[in-house]
Amino acid sequence: MTKIKSVVKRNGAVVPFTPDRITNAIYRAAVAVGGRDKQTAQELSGKVVDLLEANTPKGQIPNIEQIQDTVEKVLIENGHAKVAKAYILYRNERIHQREKRAYSETLPSVNIPWSKLWHVLDWSVEHEVHTVKNLNEHIRSGKLPQIVTAAEAAYHEDVENAASLVLERRDEVRMVFIAGPSSSGKTTTTIKLGEFLAREGLKLVTLNVDNYFFDLEMHPKDEFGDYDFETPQALDLKLINEQLSRLFAGEEVLTPFYDFKTGHRHNNKTPMKLAPNEVILIDSLHGLFPDMTIDIPQSMKFKLYIEPLLQLKDNDGHYVRWTDIRLIRRMLRDAAHRAYDPTKTLLHWHYVRASELRNIIPYMNTTDYIVNSGMPYELPMYKAKLFDEFARWTKEYAGDTLREDAYERANRVYTLMQSLEAVPDDSIVPENSVIREFIGGGIYEY
Repeated sequence: MTKIKSVVKRNGAVVPFTPDRITNAIYRAAVAVGGRDKQTAQELSGKVVDLLEANTPKGQIPNIEQIQDTVEKVLIENGHAKVAKAYILYRNERIHQREKRAYSETLPSVNIPWSKLWHVLDWSVEHEVHTVKNLNEHIRSGKLPQIVTAAEAAYHEDVENAASLVLERRDEVRMVFIAGPSSSGKTTTTIKLGEFLAREGLKLVTLNVDNYFFDLEMHPKDEFGDYDFETPQALDLKLINEQLSRLFAGEEVLTPFYDFKTGHRHNNKTPMKLAPNEVILIDSLHGLFPDMTIDIPQSMKFKLYIEPLLQLKDNDGHYVRWTDIRLIRRMLRDAAHRAYDPTKTLLHWHYVRASELRNIIPYMNTTDYIVNSGMPYELPMYKAKLFDEFARWTKEYAGDTLREDAYERANRVYTLMQSLEAVPDDSIVPENSVIREFIGGGIYEY
């Protein structure tokens, strides 16, 4: 039993000291450099705790910075320089994100080409849905169905443009990546892209990278003890590269199968071989992560990125954040398709977002095309479905030092929803809409 009972966070709040979080942080850093030895992580964590106890005067409470400094010291002194470097880089990245967070998330991402953002904004202004005030006026005047039709047509055109670019390179492209952060609309976009390509004789064959997860006990955890499926290092990247190389060489491979019920991967399960007109499809959060396909020539890849690039200003003149749109979408999808409590989605979102910022967003400017999946009509509809929940979360997590992120997001969305007219009838959403991916009732199987 450790003598240290509490720790001081950066904002001055005092919270319980949990040694497992040190173990998880060390193991995450080890995974980032190819290591998967949990026993060593636990032993090093014990040394960190021992050193903290020896160096913390009686009656004092260590702070986060002291703990992190001690972790770095123990890693380096025990011969784990690579792990220490990964830990330091991650720590510095978190500091950088905190410094920029208040500013950067109020602006469109600098990684999205301004020409794309300008096109989306121009469309929004032309259709008078660029502000909450204008959007509310359309709802009150009964003109929302016209907005739905126009927005769906714009999305459909975006996907068709992407398909045209693939077809222009059909003689060299052997892989299509559908990448993007959580709940951006990758699955629907993949289906629609496949429909366009099939008409021209190209067939997308899915390589389900979820089957390449390491066994559950080898996954790192987050600070709350949840298993980390969001990091690309949770996947066997070496095996993915090896089997892709063999497929493109004309060989047959036996792909693995991952059983999510047991948390174990079964190798050499499903035979796979490519026909001349078949193109590998990878629909993954981490499709843009370089190491996933580092052995495959760039000329063979077509990378498509999906994001709800909604250009909508609230009543204070701030753009609605895309991450908030995706959070709501994931809540609805998890509830509709996975019987998952939206509260759990909210509490897990900080973790999802951290992984996006680290492993997805930095690579979005390497894509061949970007599809906008944002619909101006979706937020008023979401208000009718989740407004009461956001009101409850805002009250429940106010002042909770361990749930600051959840409170901040919930309060921001609640404030936005207060200013929106609610649209209770989701029959306005076409059956083939990308929005059906999240609320259910569509023609596609997810």
